[in-house]
Amino acid sequence: MSADENRNDTLDEALEQAAGAEQVEGEGAEAAELDEVAQLQAQLKDAQEQVLRAQAEMQNVRRRAELDVEKAHKFALEKFVKELLPVVDSLEKAVESTAGQAGEEALASIREGVEMTLGLFVNGLQKFKVVQLSPVGEPFDPQLHEAMSMVPAPGAEPNSVVAVVQKGYTLNDRLVRPAMVVVAKAVDAPKIDEQA
Repeated sequence: MSADENRNDTLDEALEQAAGAEQVEGEGAEAAELDEVAQLQAQLKDAQEQVLRAQAEMQNVRRRAELDVEKAHKFALEKFVKELLPVVDSLEKAVESTAGQAGEEALASIREGVEMTLGLFVNGLQKFKVVQLSPVGEPFDPQLHEAMSMVPAPGAEPNSVVAVVQKGYTLNDRLVRPAMVVVAKAVDAPKIDEQA
């Protein structure tokens, strides 16, 4: 064999080895890519499972919140009702205690029972921040009072409340019912046509 043929054979062998190495590297790269794809698919599957769990948890939280709100609406007045039950009991006792009594004694007994029951009732309302408005002597406030009429009242300040027809109430400083009042007018005030 000549030197040229030897060189050619050596080059051919080197090329074959390089091609074989590239093929091995190509197969290794394909295997690495397949491995990476499998890892990415596993990560995707985990992420999808986490999203599903998070959605299920959110639905559970929403459902619990709806049940809590429903219970709050349903039983919001429970404490208030419990506070008023002694008032009912007291009224029943008053009715029972006057059975068979007659005259002044029955009337005094009824009055005492009603006064005690009224005290229970007002105390129960105050516990729930229901405040009674009885504005006699105060200046008329259209935000809290409803004027039923105006009368001349020489001893009272003009535009002040001289009598309360019906007491008003607020709940947590919010007006529930205005007080119906009689308001003093100035003695020399012009006559107002109330039928207009």
